Amino acid sequence: MREMAQLQAGQCGNQIGSKFWEVISDEHGVDPTGTYHGDSDLQLERINVYYNEATGGKFVPRAIMVDLEPGTMDSVRSGPFGQIFRPDNFVFGG
Repeated sequence: MREMAQLQAGQCGNQIGSKFWEVISDEHGVDPTGTYHGDSDLQLERINVYYNEATGGKFVPRAIMVDLEPGTMDSVRSGPFGQIFRPDNFVFGG
């Protein structure tokens, strides 16, 4: 099986990436907390391409967010799916 890691860089990359994770999460039945609430086995079939399954059955995106300023990261964290990401995958500073 394939596994992908997404690298999101800069303001534009992180904004597009955040929307990507909203859409992918919806397609796979994953809510903003990383919990599966889908209604089809098809949604789980390839979920490991994009997510790692953490303890408690939570799904965590394989994504690294990078920016020179923390403002974009704060925007992603406070967005609708901000809590689904691992906090240590946010990298900022220059």
